[in-house]
Amino acid sequence: MALDSAPHSLPKTPSGIEGFDDITLGGLPQGRPTLVCGAAGCGKTLFAMTFLVNGAVRFDEPGVFMSFEERAEDLTANVASLGVDVPALVAARKLAIDHVRVERSEIEENGEYDLEGLFVRLGYAIKSVGAKRVVLDTVEALFSGFTDTGILRAELRRLFGWLKDQGVTAVITGERGEGQLTRQGLEEYVSDCVILLDNRVEEQITTRRLRIVKYRGSSHGTNEYPFLIDEQGISVVPITSAGLAHKTSDEPVSSGVPGLDAMLGAGGFYRGSSVLVTGGSGTGKTIFGAQFASATCRRGERCLLFTFEESPSQLIRNVRSVGLDLRPHLDAGLLRIESARPSLFGFEMHLARMVRDVRRFRPTAVVIDPISAFHGPSSEIQAALLRLIDILKEDGITALFTGLTASGPMTDADHMVSSLMDAWISLRCIEETGERNRGLYVLKARGMGHSNQIREYRLTGQGVVLIEPYLGSGGVMTGSARLAEEARERAETMRRQRATEQRRRDFERKRLSTERQVAELRAALDAEAAELERLDEQATSWEQSLEQDRDAMAVIRGAAE
Repeated sequence: MALDSAPHSLPKTPSGIEGFDDITLGGLPQGRPTLVCGAAGCGKTLFAMTFLVNGAVRFDEPGVFMSFEERAEDLTANVASLGVDVPALVAARKLAIDHVRVERSEIEENGEYDLEGLFVRLGYAIKSVGAKRVVLDTVEALFSGFTDTGILRAELRRLFGWLKDQGVTAVITGERGEGQLTRQGLEEYVSDCVILLDNRVEEQITTRRLRIVKYRGSSHGTNEYPFLIDEQGISVVPITSAGLAHKTSDEPVSSGVPGLDAMLGAGGFYRGSSVLVTGGSGTGKTIFGAQFASATCRRGERCLLFTFEESPSQLIRNVRSVGLDLRPHLDAGLLRIESARPSLFGFEMHLARMVRDVRRFRPTAVVIDPISAFHGPSSEIQAALLRLIDILKEDGITALFTGLTASGPMTDADHMVSSLMDAWISLRCIEETGERNRGLYVLKARGMGHSNQIREYRLTGQGVVLIEPYLGSGGVMTGSARLAEEARERAETMRRQRATEQRRRDFERKRLSTERQVAELRAALDAEAAELERLDEQATSWEQSLEQDRDAMAVIRGAAE
């Protein structure tokens, strides 16, 4: 369920820490003290210093850092690793750092002890820079020499009340106690906001987590949130900030493989969808991801590629073998490749890194190769992937995930992961006639029709090329079996063509012979007809001659009488 981002009446001071202000709906309570507690090494001091530096640099709010453990020069050196120039901020009167030395051997308890001297010193520092933010690190060091719990509790209340009276937004760090949030067990009750940091080790992998224990006067995220500390500072993944209210798009984006686009009813993947490409080893999953990334960059859009099995240089070299040159896209700033071993962090820490990189690079497409590199309970991996998918969908980013699948039936983990995806492309090896070929089919594609055919594909010098499906008597045929069957069919076709041509020639001979016979008969008939006509003419001529003879004899007889 998404957090309610409606405006609240409680004034808040933004921390500037990526992701943290999302889960607190604006930041820390303005003008009130916040307790940041946790065990050693979980990042309390860095969290507090980041809060101060962001206030000075980004929000024009000067701050005071009063340390009871580390000296000013040590703090400066530690923060310098994050690219922060603390001396410059001090010189510009944006930041004041004061180290208060507390030695237990020099402390004497009595009933009249109070923190008046500290208040004077802190008040002077606040006025000297016009501070709006204050950090006290750590409260245990300040009270380390006292055993009288009555005095300690009274002065703690007085310290928190004094900070409120000054109108500053304060962060007080505290060490975690046994069975309670802090050693004294009181700080969390007098604080308006309590943040618990945890550095947890599971299966030799460390994961940092943050939880808001309480926040007076404001709603907030109540889950545990992974957070990351590296050379770029602190990043918090607000795992419940994304829900199911994201917008959808009907615009298709190319997979980079024309044949695969043709198998999808929309002509590609819907923009903002999540796509899973699974297959055994050697099926070309990484190449499909690289083709998708290359197609994205060719459209002039940004793509972020996370690889957990190959270094960037190795990936670039390997995909060059299929005609993909990613170097121009890297040089143009359209492609960014991030690589890390899965064992470097826990999955949630990797998730924090990926979300931070996505928000800073702002790509339109993301490739994660492969998700199967992460090991752990399938339910945890599914939950982390769901967070990532929700965040990507919220920003309208098209995501392509690759995953290694074992031979045999799909496992429950495969079904759990695939159920999160909008489209699922399965790659498989087809072994027959003593050789191994590759086949592809679309298992699902939400919101569009798609082909149900198994298509053979080849990894060529021009990338992934899909071959038109060929159905033999035994089903789909691939590889040399397909070539042999095609050759056999071509030979059979040629045989049939030769037989047809022979029959056509025989028919032609018969036709010509018959026509000759018909011509001869016609000629004989014509000759006979001509003879009959000649005989008719002779008969007519004979009759005429006979008639003339009769007439002549009649004339002769008449004269004689």
